[in-house]
Amino acid sequence: MSTHTACDLGPLHTLGLRAQAECLVHFTDGHQLQALLAEAERPLRVLGSGSNLVPGERVGGTVIRVELVGRTLLGEDEYAWYVAAAAGENWHDFVQWTLEQGWPGLENLSLIPGTVGAAPIQNIGAYGVELKDRFHGLAALSLEDGSVCLFTPEHCEFGYRDSIFKHGQAGRWLITEVLFRLPKQWEAKLDYGDLRARLDGQEITPQAVADAVIATRQSKLPDPAVIGNAGSFFHNPVVSAEVAAALRERFPGLVNYPQEDGRVKLAAGWMIEQAGWKGKRLGQVGMYDKQALVLVNHGGAGAADVKALMQAVQADVAKQFGVALTPEPIWW
Repeated sequence: MSTHTACDLGPLHTLGLRAQAECLVHFTDGHQLQALLAEAERPLRVLGSGSNLVPGERVGGTVIRVELVGRTLLGEDEYAWYVAAAAGENWHDFVQWTLEQGWPGLENLSLIPGTVGAAPIQNIGAYGVELKDRFHGLAALSLEDGSVCLFTPEHCEFGYRDSIFKHGQAGRWLITEVLFRLPKQWEAKLDYGDLRARLDGQEITPQAVADAVIATRQSKLPDPAVIGNAGSFFHNPVVSAEVAAALRERFPGLVNYPQEDGRVKLAAGWMIEQAGWKGKRLGQVGMYDKQALVLVNHGGAGAADVKALMQAVQADVAKQFGVALTPEPIWW
């Protein structure tokens, strides 16, 4: 465990904002937590790869950068493989590794930025699959007393881009390991038109689906190494069937997806584009010109710049559609 003071957070999160941590700890072993709890300045904040984060220019307390590594097959039965990965593992690399081993199920979640430990916090999802669909459990350390707790799917209270780690238990746990259940009876999830179009005429295999997902994401989403971003910046709002029907009446081109519970998910990116924000800048930040749902840092921006653009987009979408947009990233 190494500790640094007055540490630049710009390279440690994908938006690349002006940000400095009062104290940064590189956390490489779960047994280090007791010593850390005894010595660290509060508040404690947990950092993975920073792919879903908007840090302020001065971040007080102690930032714990989780760098735990390791991945293994725990076992299997006639129905599934059970796979574990340490929280600091790169998510995309882990997904590709499972496919290489012949354990499909995570291919639709390819190329999502971040670490394995962050995935259940956000209940990441893409192209018809959410993490909760493949989740078996996780281990976490209490940031209050260092005790170990195992969380089942029920304990995590997963929702759309949500879990108990974002509300009821926010800031209380450091996830160390995540367990996955990957079903042996594989079925391709091709509910989105882009995937079907890319796979037209091809043999449908898990790797083919992964390759199609990667190609689709690369065609729409910017590389954080080239331009700072945190991926999709707003949640796709979910509304009642009645509200969706009224919106379709006013906006025939409305992009929407009926949900199993009868409600309807609306495409926030489409609404943002209709409101005139696709490719538009406000100072040093703007909405990406290829995907209006992505907020990008054109260089030198801080959290205040992000907040100003976020509020301007929210106001215009609310005025035009009567729909409130909620940001996805965590704010420090």
